[in-house]
Amino acid sequence: MSYRLSRLMSTASAGYAGFALANPRHLGEAMQVDSDDLTGYDLLAQTYGARDLAISSLGIFGRSGKTVKAAMLARIAFDLGDAAVLSRRTDDEDVRRKVLAVTLGWAALNTLALLVDSARADD
Repeated sequence: MSYRLSRLMSTASAGYAGFALANPRHLGEAMQVDSDDLTGYDLLAQTYGARDLAISSLGIFGRSGKTVKAAMLARIAFDLGDAAVLSRRTDDEDVRRKVLAVTLGWAALNTLALLVDSARADD
């Protein structure tokens, strides 16, 4: 099976999707938002869960390398978008650093997996 690392990262993202759907409160708590904002962050976490489950399914079960690659590129774009949006939603520097570490960290891991898999596919 080609794109093994990309499929592994997609599986990890699907795991997060399940967690986000089962425990949406985690996002608002991690962002340390006011209790008035928790409901909105719950909805955002559920949206992330649905989005991540859909794109991860393509990354895991895609029959062609082209499909897996497209899913990974979308995943990387989502991670970068999440970094841009969520990091601006707090004035707390510690929270901002954590948000950027998680979102940019996932983007970097997905990018690395895709690069390694793409190089192997070209052999």
